[in-house]
Amino acid sequence: MTRFALTMGDPAGVGPEIIVDALCSLDEAFAREVVVFGERTILERAHALSTHPRARALRLDIVETSSDTRFEPGVASAASGLASIAAIEAATRACSEGKFSALITAPINKTALKLAGSPFPGHTEMLAALCGVPHVTMMFASERLNVILVTIHRSLRDAIADISIDSVTRAIEFAHSAKRELGCEGRSPRIAVAGLNPHASEDGLFGDEEQRFIAPAIAICRAKGINASGPYPPDTIFMRAINRGEGGEFDIVVAMTHDHGLIPVKLDGIDRAVNVTLGLPFLRASVDHGTAYDIAWQGKASSKNLQHVLRWVKRTIAE
Repeated sequence: MTRFALTMGDPAGVGPEIIVDALCSLDEAFAREVVVFGERTILERAHALSTHPRARALRLDIVETSSDTRFEPGVASAASGLASIAAIEAATRACSEGKFSALITAPINKTALKLAGSPFPGHTEMLAALCGVPHVTMMFASERLNVILVTIHRSLRDAIADISIDSVTRAIEFAHSAKRELGCEGRSPRIAVAGLNPHASEDGLFGDEEQRFIAPAIAICRAKGINASGPYPPDTIFMRAINRGEGGEFDIVVAMTHDHGLIPVKLDGIDRAVNVTLGLPFLRASVDHGTAYDIAWQGKASSKNLQHVLRWVKRTIAE
């Protein structure tokens, strides 16, 4: 039977609540395929507080990863950070051992990670280190767009400094290899590479990163048979790519920086956006929202995004 590992996320956030609600909202057979990694006491507390009409019938399959329940709802702390890390580490180890078909993660908090002493700013970097892979990147799939990032969690100044022929080439190659995630089995994905500067620098009038790094990387990839083109002006390329295989000109856009890529994805509908890590030895997907401390443990959190992620993963694994 296909099984999916789902991490609890930050216990001070909405993770435990949305997990219970999402599993109640799935059909029972699918819900039984999901194993939750986290603190049993916290997950059972979220289960007991759920008002979902199917909550009483839900049977949570839990792998206990820690037992420290000292956290304050809605507040980042070392305890909540350590609990988040413990769940991620245990689930990653199980996926690496082939015990699960995919890893799905509930949201964690970067401040809590820092308070816990973690050197990693988020899931992506932590998972790369745990799996021992040198390079990973983030892909985002919304209802009508697929976007991959060249730089991830960096200040804008540092992100621009990180743009190079190698980093752009690597992102394009990741996009080309993501045929399963893009639904492009049997053909090469059509990859649009966005520029960095206004109007993709207008032939060097507004910066030279396009000429120095981005265009040469595209040329290298095209020489390898990769269907990549650009660099295109960042303010129009998403409009051209929207609806991907159904009228859009491209299957995926390579964006240079975090917000260049995520603003259009989230505008397309955050409830139906999936965060995917490419470069790991297994499929990993996550919700596209944070811990929502301001509404945590108040019965206000929506599980729609997590439901969508779970269904996306199941569909992708089946293809």
